Amino acid sequence: MATTGRLNGTVALVTGASSGIGEATARALAEQGADVALAARRRGRLDHLATDIAQGDGRALVIEADVTDEAQARSAVGRTVAELGRLDILVNNAGVMLLGPIEDAPLDEWERMVHLNVLGLLYTAHAALPHLLKAAEDSPRKVADLINVSSVAGRMPRRGSGVYNLTKFGVGAFSESLRQEVTTRHVRVALVEPGAVATELTSHMRPEIQEQSRQRFASIERLESEDIADAIVYIVTRSRRVAINELLIRPTEQEQ
Repeated sequence: MATTGRLNGTVALVTGASSGIGEATARALAEQGADVALAARRRGRLDHLATDIAQGDGRALVIEADVTDEAQARSAVGRTVAELGRLDILVNNAGVMLLGPIEDAPLDEWERMVHLNVLGLLYTAHAALPHLLKAAEDSPRKVADLINVSSVAGRMPRRGSGVYNLTKFGVGAFSESLRQEVTTRHVRVALVEPGAVATELTSHMRPEIQEQSRQRFASIERLESEDIADAIVYIVTRSRRVAINELLIRPTEQEQ
């Protein structure tokens, strides 16, 4: 992994970095020269990713953390700053998608989505914001970035997706409100909304719901995690005067 240097001297924290979009984004940011803190629950996968980054002359910090626990989310941010020296970029990627009808839905699925998709994101953003504001003041780039990974489900409700829609619409509302608060202080807030991506996201659903999802997208070529990572790199490498606030990315063949 040869670094290109566009993010040299910066530090990024990526949640949900053990697979999928988070893993691909961590690799992509490291390739641009950023030091990367890798946060997720699966330590073994993080260790493997950190080794790969180090072999490409990058620097990675492994942080085993469950961001639905406020103390662990705050600790992940604190360790990033303490051990890597600063925080310039936060990628709030950790999330779960548990689809299915609202009627007779298992309430624990709703709770898991709210805890991770909403509270986990809020805990991490709250802890990171003072450091991002500081980075925007004193870093050579004079700008910092907070990326919230949402979904096309944050723009278009669909039957069988009610509470997932709720969490992702909420992420969009929070992101826009925060943007208005901090944009004049050069912390850029971006909302990234992927359509269908070939990741492990559907593997957490009940078998019958997972099969319905598979059938829905069986005829289209889904996005790869690297496509979303490439979009995130685009956002954070823009000139200080350019803020990409919202980016909707669907597979070419996806209609909704």
